[in-house]
Amino acid sequence: MNFIISGKNIEVTPGLRDAIEQKLGKLERYFTPETEIIVTLSVEKERQKIEVTIPVKGNIIRSEQTSNDMYVSIDLVEEVIERQLRKYKNKLVAKSQGHPTASSSGNNFKKEFFESEEDSIEDDEIRIVRTKRFGIKPMYPEDACIQMELLGHSFFVFCNAETEEVNVVYKRKDGSFGLIEPEFA
Repeated sequence: MNFIISGKNIEVTPGLRDAIEQKLGKLERYFTPETEIIVTLSVEKERQKIEVTIPVKGNIIRSEQTSNDMYVSIDLVEEVIERQLRKYKNKLVAKSQGHPTASSSGNNFKKEFFESEEDSIEDDEIRIVRTKRFGIKPMYPEDACIQMELLGHSFFVFCNAETEEVNVVYKRKDGSFGLIEPEFA
């Protein structure tokens, strides 16, 4: 695997480079030697952030983690990438209907990626554990934001009184609000 490590507002020290290569090097058992892992470290105030991007045939495996310590961020990002790889593996195995080598030709994964038994399909299976039904009355996006705040939720689904379509308002990390409107292709 080829590591491309860069830093924004931080010097990539040999210690950081070693920690990244050691931690993310665990993924080497899955990828071919020419696979690139793009790592960007950055620091903003007290926040130590790492972004990891791994381009694989037709997809991108990506994670971004932030903490007060860069080494903790590195540990967190490795766990997330590992989880994403399990999900991606399950998707590829299901797609090839039990013939994992059929879909692995020409992509960035080693044969061992598909043959490892350590990850069962149930591990990260997407399960819907609760279904909620509720009546939707038409309202304006601003009213939906107020309703969302009253409920203490981070998002709210409503029927937009202006467009008569189902929309979603959500609270952004910076405290502002966002609106999601459907766009039919």
